[in-house]
Amino acid sequence: MHIDGQCHCGFVTYEAEIDPDEVSICHCTDCQQLTGSAFRVTVGTPSPSFRLTGGEPKLYIKIADNGRKRLQFFCPECGSPIYTTGEGDGAEEIGIRVGTINQRRGLTPRSQIWCSSALPWIDVGKLPGRPES
Repeated sequence: MHIDGQCHCGFVTYEAEIDPDEVSICHCTDCQQLTGSAFRVTVGTPSPSFRLTGGEPKLYIKIADNGRKRLQFFCPECGSPIYTTGEGDGAEEIGIRVGTINQRRGLTPRSQIWCSSALPWIDVGKLPGRPES
C-alpha cells in the first residue's frame, strides 16, 4: 500500500510502501514516554521503501538497558514523532508512527506487544490486534 504523511506542522514529509497487516501497538514504558500517550501505534516497512520528501527530521538516540540504540526521528519545528529505526541489522526496517500517515483511517493494528506494561485502565483485550506479551 502506498502511503504519504507528515508531522503536525508539515515541515517533515515522507512517502512509503507498507504492508497494512504490519500495524502494531506497543505498550512498553519507552513508547509511553516517547509518545506522551498510553501506547504507540506503528507500521513497519523495509528501509528502501521509505523516502523523505520534505524537511529533515531531528534525531534522538534512545539507548536501551541492553545497550542497543533506537533512533527516534521527530520534527525539529513541532516535535511530532515520525519514525524510528535501529542500527546495523536493525536499520533494515523503519517504524512509521501511524498518526503521521495520511491514510491512517484505513490501518488497523494486527498485534500488540509489551502488554504487561499496559496502563491499568487499558483493556488490552478490547483493542484491535492480538496481544503477544
